[in-house]
Amino acid sequence: MAMRHADTLAPFLVALAGVAMLSLMDAFMKEASLAVGAFSAALLRAAIATAIAVPLWLMRRRAWPDAATLKLHLLRGVCSAFMGLTFFYALTKLPIAETIAISFVAPLIALYLAAVLLGERVTRRAVLASLVSFAGTLVIVGARLGQGRMDGEAWLGLAAILVSTVLYAINFIIIRQQSQRAGPLEVAAFHGGVSALVLGMAAPWFFVVPPASIQPDLLAAGALTVGGAMAIA
Repeated sequence: MAMRHADTLAPFLVALAGVAMLSLMDAFMKEASLAVGAFSAALLRAAIATAIAVPLWLMRRRAWPDAATLKLHLLRGVCSAFMGLTFFYALTKLPIAETIAISFVAPLIALYLAAVLLGERVTRRAVLASLVSFAGTLVIVGARLGQGRMDGEAWLGLAAILVSTVLYAINFIIIRQQSQRAGPLEVAAFHGGVSALVLGMAAPWFFVVPPASIQPDLLAAGALTVGGAMAIA
């Protein structure tokens, strides 16, 4: 019984650690996004994460992923690139606590996507927890509307976080599939690498060189991205 309890608790604690790392990463990314814009911050975060994860994966890998696994890596990387970009843009328009709280709608969407796409069983407790998160989101948005605080910038931020939330839910589904076929380090390496390549295509037009003052924030965000991606996987 004790062993079964530990087997159940360990993944939960690792996932909790992953959420904590990614939440801390959001704080660093808000500063960076305000300084150089959401695009440059997102591209640099992905590039730094790639520079950390890829060498480690290359040292440990046994073989190149097969076609089916590589397809999942590519899908996740593209999805994550735009998910991160829209989320970091929302951080420049809304307070970080509100942005993260609104994004909690993602688990609600992911629950039903998992049931439809993966055939997973959705428990009543999971549905109840996701509905509580959704109710909290309605309270936050309703409070802003009631206080007349939804100006043009706030509406742009809300639109961006809603797009990011849908992509986040899809991302959850892909991560679940990835984790069945690849190790955490491989997942983290392709997550950063593909995202960096996707965003890098627009770099000639939108990239802004970061000042020295925010480079530590970007380094921390890149490292936390790798840790969070591995933990969630």
